[in-house]
Amino acid sequence: MLKLYGHPFSSYTWKALIALYANGTAFEFRPLGGVDAADDAFVAAASPQGKFPLLVDGDAVVFEATSIIEHLHLHHPGPAPLLPADPAEAARVRMIDRVFDNYVMGIMQESVAEAIRLGALSTETRADVEARLDRSYRWIEGWLEHYPVSGTATLVECAAAPSLFYADWVHPIPDHCPRLKAWRKHLLALPPVARCVDDARPYRAFFPLGAPDRD
Repeated sequence: MLKLYGHPFSSYTWKALIALYANGTAFEFRPLGGVDAADDAFVAAASPQGKFPLLVDGDAVVFEATSIIEHLHLHHPGPAPLLPADPAEAARVRMIDRVFDNYVMGIMQESVAEAIRLGALSTETRADVEARLDRSYRWIEGWLEHYPVSGTATLVECAAAPSLFYADWVHPIPDHCPRLKAWRKHLLALPPVARCVDDARPYRAFFPLGAPDRD
């Protein structure tokens, strides 16, 4: 059976979990963070920086959430179309995946990292993060005009749901991005995403910037 190592409050763990849940793929979840020291040590040694999530499929050990989803698409396909069959369409999906990882989640995490490191978020960092998230929000708002919103989960939804969930906690999506606000709400209502949200509720007190009383 597949094994996924990660943490229920981790955005990138969610990204992999959404793909697994969407296709009903059988797997064993191995929680990290002191539950089993051997699991923590295994993950720490498996990639250059010991990051999670990590998927084990027989002899294959796959790190990076996007690569895990690519692996699932190739070796454990299901009803959810994680990537298009057409190579050109698949390349565009991969491009949008990077938008959410690099230009939403990556920016948001700078504020979280500073709060963890220093115990507070500086005015300068807050302003910088908010300005760059605003720019990303505006771009995604325009992109959504032509994106077919549906109840399926592709690599795009797997990347977008956790990044928008946490980014909106750090800097709420503004009213002038109504499509993006509505899409975030739609994503959080998808059953694979809602399951991740619910499973993470016990850990909300650990969000370093303070979790809002919503979602």
